[in-house]
Amino acid sequence: MTEKPVSELPAYYLYHQAPVKIVETPDGGAQVWRVSIDTGGWHAKPSLFAEIMLAVGGDIFRRSEADFVQEVEAFRAHYLEGDGPIFALYETVRSIQDLAAAEGRHLTPREQALIRGIRQRSFVMFEEQLRAAGDPGADPDIARAA
Repeated sequence: MTEKPVSELPAYYLYHQAPVKIVETPDGGAQVWRVSIDTGGWHAKPSLFAEIMLAVGGDIFRRSEADFVQEVEAFRAHYLEGDGPIFALYETVRSIQDLAAAEGRHLTPREQALIRGIRQRSFVMFEEQLRAAGDPGADPDIARAA
């Protein structure tokens, strides 16, 4: 997948290791959403727009849709705790990674593909829950399109 020019939205980034997306608003403007370390939901952060678009900070990295989904789910799995099917998926990924680490090896291509698939599914599930709860930044379609 080729990356979109900076002027095209939506655009996806890692900003100081936190996933951030910039989406077009209905009036033609842009809204910056940063994933919350506390809830995994989205917080509007318009103050980050210029820094991200001008790459002033140096710790800002552009991501494809598919990579963004993976980054969001890795972030959520690292910082959030809970019960239910999403957290069971996070634990499954953690178990695969822990086994490879215990065996002193890299993940196999099959394990990597399995993790990508699990994270894509957990992203959709998480985003659908956020949308149902009224989070205006939620967008499960990112993973469906990736």
